[in-house]
Amino acid sequence: QVQLVESGGGLVQAGGSLRLACAASGLTYSTYGMGWFRQAPGKEREFVAAISGGGSTAYADSVRGRFAISRDTAKNTVYLQMNGLKPEDTAVYSCAARSSTLIVRTTSGYAYWGLGTQVTVSS
Repeated sequence: QVQLVESGGGLVQAGGSLRLACAASGLTYSTYGMGWFRQAPGKEREFVAAISGGGSTAYADSVRGRFAISRDTAKNTVYLQMNGLKPEDTAVYSCAARSSTLIVRTTSGYAYWGLGTQVTVSS
């Protein structure tokens, strides 16, 4: 059974940093593509970043240059380093996995999801 568990969310002031982690179990981690998505109140879930099995990355325009996605295959964990946080980054952040190493930016491309972790950025 695939399980994804996020951690690292919290409350931070604008301009601050947080590092989210997503621990994966029940899958052959190195062959899975991983992604981070976020959902703010009253808005649809949106793509944030993704990483392929080979380490290629992709970012939403709104976070490029501020966020960095990485993965530690030995720990079956994917990270999202978030710097220069803005109030508009406030959302529930969820990680997702797909049984293909390709990068996908759409929610429909991912079969497995974590429950999410809250990130709140105060102004």
